[in-house]
Amino acid sequence: QVQLVESGGGLVQAGGSLRLSCAASGLTVSNYAMGWFRQAPGKERELLGAITKSGGSTYYPDSVKGRFTISRDNAKNTVYLQMNSLNAEDTAVYYCAADRDGSGYRNAYWGQGTQVTVSS
Repeated sequence: QVQLVESGGGLVQAGGSLRLSCAASGLTVSNYAMGWFRQAPGKERELLGAITKSGGSTYYPDSVKGRFTISRDNAKNTVYLQMNSLNAEDTAVYYCAADRDGSGYRNAYWGQGTQVTVSS
């Protein structure tokens, strides 16, 4: 049974940092493209960062480029999202996902999410 368990969310002041973790079981993260997403109330789910199977390439949208960094520890079977210079607009539930078939996460395993709240 595949499980992705996010942790590391919480309440942080504007300008602060958080590191989210996504611990995987039932799959090997180095066999999947892995991504971090977020969804705020009333908004669509947004891709924040992705890392390829090989780990050799990463992708970030312009909205977080330079502030967020995705990384992977194969030994721990865990994917991370380092978030710096947080602001109130970063408040959302954050999810990790494993792309099952290269479809751009249209068919993915998802975690349950972790809440990030940034106070201004």
